Amino acid sequence: MNFADIIVAVAVFGIAILAISILRRNKKAGKSSCGCDCGSCTQSCRRR
Repeated sequence: MNFADIIVAVAVFGIAILAISILRRNKKAGKSSCGCDCGSCTQSCRRR
């Protein structure tokens, strides 16, 4: 691996970690992943 490959790999890994942390934070805050209202969702994402 050359230096450019390492930089790209670190950038991709960082973006993946950022996306996962945002999804976890939104889930803890009670936000849905699609950004819509769960009450009208056909997938019924409300907890039962």
